[in-house]
Amino acid sequence: MNLTDIHDSSSTPARRIWLPAPGITVILSILFKLALLAFNAVPFNGDEAIVALMARHILRGERPIFFYGQAYLGATDAWLVAASFSIFGETIFAIRVVHILLFAGVVFTTYLLARRYLQSEWGARAAMLWLALPPTMLTLYTTATLGGYTETLLLGNLLLLMAGGKWLMSERRRVGRWLLFGIIAGFAFYTFPLILIYLVPIGLLLLYRLRLKAWREYLIAFLGFALGSAPWWLALIQSGGALVAELTGSAVAGTVEAAGALGGLGIRLLNFFLFGAAAWWGLRYPWSAEFVVPVWGLGALAFYLGAFGYAIKRGPRVLWGMIGTLLLTFLITPFGGDPSGRYFLPLYVPLAIFAAMLLQRFCKQNVIIASLLLTLLLGYNVIGTLAAAAQNPPGITTQFDPVTWIDHTRDQELIDFLLAHDETRGYTNYWVQTPIAFLSGERIISAARLPYHLALDYTPRDDRYPPFTQAVREAPRVFFITVNHPQLDALLRQRLAELGVMFQEQPIGNYHIFYALSRKVEPEELGVW
Repeated sequence: MNLTDIHDSSSTPARRIWLPAPGITVILSILFKLALLAFNAVPFNGDEAIVALMARHILRGERPIFFYGQAYLGATDAWLVAASFSIFGETIFAIRVVHILLFAGVVFTTYLLARRYLQSEWGARAAMLWLALPPTMLTLYTTATLGGYTETLLLGNLLLLMAGGKWLMSERRRVGRWLLFGIIAGFAFYTFPLILIYLVPIGLLLLYRLRLKAWREYLIAFLGFALGSAPWWLALIQSGGALVAELTGSAVAGTVEAAGALGGLGIRLLNFFLFGAAAWWGLRYPWSAEFVVPVWGLGALAFYLGAFGYAIKRGPRVLWGMIGTLLLTFLITPFGGDPSGRYFLPLYVPLAIFAAMLLQRFCKQNVIIASLLLTLLLGYNVIGTLAAAAQNPPGITTQFDPVTWIDHTRDQELIDFLLAHDETRGYTNYWVQTPIAFLSGERIISAARLPYHLALDYTPRDDRYPPFTQAVREAPRVFFITVNHPQLDALLRQRLAELGVMFQEQPIGNYHIFYALSRKVEPEELGVW
C-alpha cells in the first residue's frame, strides 16, 4: 500500500491516500486472475478453442482475417494468441496470458480516465481498484476469450483518452494525431464492432466541441478509419452486403422477432434493465437467473442506483452517451434479445467512474466511511466470483445453456480413449468439437453436425470450420459424441438400430461416445435434426 501523502487535486482539503498505488493495483488484477486459473475456475470453451485453433494455424502459415464462422469479428485476438503460443507453447495458459495482460492495460487506462474525469487521485485509485476486482461478468469475459472483448475494452479506453483531452487539439502534428485516432478507431471496429458503443458518443462529443470548423480533421479521421477497418469493408463488398445482417444481430434475432413488435420491445427492455443490468452490476451471473448473495447484493444495488443518480448531472456526457448508445442498440436491433449481459462490458468504465464519483463525495465528509463502502463493494465482487468458481461445473462459464456445462477435467481421458480405439474422425456438437481438436493437437477431428439443445434444433452456423467437416466426410469410419443429452442418446441408439448398424457405447464424464460402428453413418441418415 502507498501510505505517502498524496493530495487530491480537487478543492477539498488535502487528505492522506489510503489506497494502493496504480502499479500495485495492476499487479493485484493480474494475481487475482492467476489465482482463478490455478484452480481451473474458468473452463475452456468452444469459442476459446476456435481462437486457439486459428492461432495454431497462423503459426503454420494460415492468414485468417476473420473469426472462423463469424465474418464480422476480426482475427486480432487469434494473432495475439499466436504470438503468445510462439513464446509459451500451445497451451490454454498461453491463451489466458494474452487477456490477463490486456486487462491489466484496461485497468491502468481506466485509472487515467478517472483522473481526468474526477480530478482526484483518491477517486481515480478507487475506480481503478474496483475495476481490478470487478463483478464476475467482467472477470469472465476478460479471462476466457470469445474473440475480442478485452481488446475492445482497451482500445475503447484509448479512444476515450485521445478524444477527451487536448491530445487531438494540439497544433503539433495535428494531421498525424487525427489520422492515428481514425486508424485506431477503424482497427477497433474491424476487431469487434462492439466498439461502436464508444465511437458513437465520442463522435458526438467531438462534433459538439468542434462543430463543423474541424471538417478537415474529420475527413482525416475518416480516412484513418477506412484504413484501419479496410479488411471489414473488403469483406462487406465480397459478401454482397450480407455482413450488415451479421453486424445488426441476425444470428440472435429469433427471440425478439417471434414475440411481435410490442412483445419484442418488452423483451428488450427487460433484458436491458433487469437481466443485463443485474449481470453488469454483479447481482447475478451471466449464465444464471439466481441472484448472488442476495442480502449483500441489495446493498450493492442501492449503492449503484445512488451512484447513477449522483452522476446524472455530474457524470461526463460521453460516459452517459455510451449507456444511451447501448440502450438504443437494444431497442432497435435483435441484440436486445440477448439477456446474458455480455454487451454491457464497455459500460464497466462508466460504472467504475460513477461509483468512484459517489465514493469521492463520501470521502470529502469522512474517508473512513468511503473506504469502508469501497471495501464492501470489492468484497461483494470477490465473494461472488469465488462462489461461482467453487461450483465447478459450470465454474465461471460463458455457457448459458446447462446442456453445454461440460466437465472439461475429463477431456484428456476422452482423447486417450478415442486414440486407443483408433477413432479419430466423427460427429459431435460445437462445444465438444473445437476443444477436443485443439487439446488433441488436431489428431481428433470432428464436424459440429449434432444438435446440443434439448429441443434438438440445429443451425449450420455451428459448423464453423469447413476443413474439419471435409476431413470427416472423407474418413472411412466415424464416431458420435453427445454431451448431457439422454434424449439424443436414445434417438441415436434407435436410428442406428433401424439402419442395422452395430456399435458400442462408452460414457466418460458428461460425454457419451458411440464408436466402433459396423459401417460409416452420416448425420443426415440418422435424421436427428
